[in-house]
Amino acid sequence: MTPEEIKAAVELWLSWDKNDITIREVQALVASNDHATLEKLFGSRMEFGTAGLRAAMGAGTSHMNDVTVIQAAQGLAAYLKTQFTSADLSERGIVIGNDARHNSSRFARLSANVFLANDIKTYLFSDIVCTPYVPFTVRRRGCIAGVMVTASHNPKQDNGYKVYWSNGAQIIGPHDSGIAQSIEENLTPQAASWATQPGAIDPTEDTAAAYFKSLSELCLHKDIAEKSSTKFTYTAMHGVGTRFTTQSLSTFGVRSENIVYVKEQVEPDPEFPTVAFPNPEEGKSALNLAFATAEAHNSRVILANDPDADRLAVAERQDDGAWRVFTGNHIGALFGWWALERYKRSGNVVDHNVAMVSSAVSSMILRSMAQKEGFTFEETLTGFKWMGSRSEILEREQQKTVLFAFEEAIGFMFGTRVYDKDGVTAAAVMADMVHDLELNENGKRLSDKLADIYREYGFHASYNSYVVSKDSSKTRTMFDSMRTLGPDGGYPSTVAGVKVISIRDLSVGLDTSRPDGIALLPSSAVSPMITFYFENKSVLTIRGSGTEPKIKWYAEMISTDGTSCESELVEFVTAAVGELMRPNEFGFLPRPT
Repeated sequence: MTPEEIKAAVELWLSWDKNDITIREVQALVASNDHATLEKLFGSRMEFGTAGLRAAMGAGTSHMNDVTVIQAAQGLAAYLKTQFTSADLSERGIVIGNDARHNSSRFARLSANVFLANDIKTYLFSDIVCTPYVPFTVRRRGCIAGVMVTASHNPKQDNGYKVYWSNGAQIIGPHDSGIAQSIEENLTPQAASWATQPGAIDPTEDTAAAYFKSLSELCLHKDIAEKSSTKFTYTAMHGVGTRFTTQSLSTFGVRSENIVYVKEQVEPDPEFPTVAFPNPEEGKSALNLAFATAEAHNSRVILANDPDADRLAVAERQDDGAWRVFTGNHIGALFGWWALERYKRSGNVVDHNVAMVSSAVSSMILRSMAQKEGFTFEETLTGFKWMGSRSEILEREQQKTVLFAFEEAIGFMFGTRVYDKDGVTAAAVMADMVHDLELNENGKRLSDKLADIYREYGFHASYNSYVVSKDSSKTRTMFDSMRTLGPDGGYPSTVAGVKVISIRDLSVGLDTSRPDGIALLPSSAVSPMITFYFENKSVLTIRGSGTEPKIKWYAEMISTDGTSCESELVEFVTAAVGELMRPNEFGFLPRPT
């Protein structure tokens, strides 16, 4: 941007903003002639991407703040008016929730102002909630949309704006692009958007009662839990989860004395003082306090929610005293088995009318189960916006019973009370599974049950990780170059000495395994994802993250022999990633340890 363009953008912003903090931030930069920082703040707009917005909080069009939240809400309100009748707007309405991050409640209230000023019935939770409450309420109340103000497991400086559609799932196309366009057409904050509007309805009590009543229907072993001495250590990672997951465990019969809290992380704290990354998916680096707490209280199972409680991590103490942190793929295998087992025990027939779903970067364990058990398996693009939407279609259009869906990033949808990942439900169902093993399999550990599952359906070794890319242009260049590494200037035919059997590149809609070469899954030029299928029966997917400055890779090898499968996969993928991604050449940073 030229100095004149920066000046114009700043002046327009200051004419809109009414927040003293962000006004002073911009004024100080202007006074110091800090054009470089001003260009970062005003040189671009946040993209309305993975189900909404997510960015650092601060002044400017590239950050989460009062102005950009009002703009997003105005754009969403205008778009809803094009999609629904006035009766739908005034009678069905929208539901808004927020987590405990800095400014989350403020952003939720500003959003409510906008919707109420536009004559849209508005449900606004009066206190912090877990993310699953919003999609649950969308369906329960028959709302036309929902908004959850959260940045999930991102660092403390971030916040976000997640949007749900009337089907109860996160938005997908064409609504995402339609809302994005509508935001651009409604940038000027209206006076009414700043004023607290009367009429918001608090759905807290009704939602809580209905959510936990329906949750109780998933429990098999409440009587066993009430008598069990098994202790579960729980951490909320400084997020909202404690009150909700405590109630979910209680609903399943877990006595209060059998829930051990990580006291340093049990209360909501937007500063996240004990963890650099409040993401239990990071594994041992994020769970050190939970390990210490569990060991001090003779607890062998750890349950960990992320800050908005839509994800669940699980760890188990082994016989030698070491802790095993299960990957999302491990937990998905356990839940997949348990969903099927519960369904069979209820006297139901497993056939093609039963379905499970997972994403393209997750383990294919559900596919392996489906091939042996006879149920329907469906694969979607990465993210629960796709899995939730597909599950809703499978139930509504094909009358299938969707038992379970998961993604490797510790996201689990058990049943379809919520068409999204739900860590509160997952925690209770995991406890129920532990009690079932206690009752019916002589207290077998989760680790041993997982081994049983792999012996039954094949060993599914996985190796997932990432590098940090702080320059999106280098990320794009890396993906572009990956398509020219072959001897003929095209895709590589061998990687790390192993023959490539086929390639699926969803950035361009290519799938070389299909006769027509066209991928079945939707393609997206702005969401790079390339999958390599190798002769050694391994699969490697490399994709750019939609919410974080990361390039992630996901690898799996399926074998009848689990003794060496994992080590072989790690060795091969380490070499393949170095050859395909060339992290040193592009300046990518290794995953923090």
